[in-house]
Amino acid sequence: MKRRHILSFLGGLLATLLLAVGFKAVAPASAQSPTLLVAAAASLQNALQEIDPLFESANRGIKINYNFAASGPLQQQIEQGAPVDLFISAATKQMDALQAKNLILTDTRRNLLTNSLVLVVPRNSTLGITNFRQLTNANVKKISVGEPRSVPAGQYAEEVFKNLGILEQVRSKLVYGNSVRNVLGTVESGNSDAGIVYATDAQVSKQVKQAATAPNNLHSPIVYPMAVIRASRNQQAARNYAQFLRNPQAQAVFKRYGFGIAQ
Repeated sequence: MKRRHILSFLGGLLATLLLAVGFKAVAPASAQSPTLLVAAAASLQNALQEIDPLFESANRGIKINYNFAASGPLQQQIEQGAPVDLFISAATKQMDALQAKNLILTDTRRNLLTNSLVLVVPRNSTLGITNFRQLTNANVKKISVGEPRSVPAGQYAEEVFKNLGILEQVRSKLVYGNSVRNVLGTVESGNSDAGIVYATDAQVSKQVKQAATAPNNLHSPIVYPMAVIRASRNQQAARNYAQFLRNPQAQAVFKRYGFGIAQ
């Protein structure tokens, strides 16, 4: 009987030790800081990469990985289950589509930034282009724009052409890019006579010059909404990051790159 009690005691002690060891092994894993995947419109690349060390310094251990691309493909990737934690689109259309499918946390959706649409030409251009209507001139052969179905900047450009009544005149000249940065690149290289990008893209390039700015009444408002993805496994960290993007320190960076702050 005494031996049975001793064995029972030792068994209980062993179980307790194993439980304690188990908790010890699990605790560090649960305490590990997450790595966030932020899917963001290509036009945000320079600004977000500058903000990144500011955020990581203020949030020790949280790392950020980025996927910069056109908003349309990013939306599709999220719909197909890509492990995205936060999405920042260059238009409301893509965010609306995700919200309609219940793929974002609606209470985290905020309009973050605004932008302007501009006409750019190679810095050494001799065509003398100073407004959008001149794109119909015979000496303008190629106009680079984003693919309107997937690239918001292309959607806005098409709206400008329609509202100016010149879409059919320029349609045969249009060269479509898969992102606004791709459009910028074709103008920088001289492969296009002109291109339509965001003011923020024109600002970061030394190989193009801004020829004109599209009046706001010629296109839909350019707004950058952001939201945490419902399937995110790091929702609280993603909320923290989204909140950081709206603080004065981050907004100062956005302003320096030419973005407006959404109200």
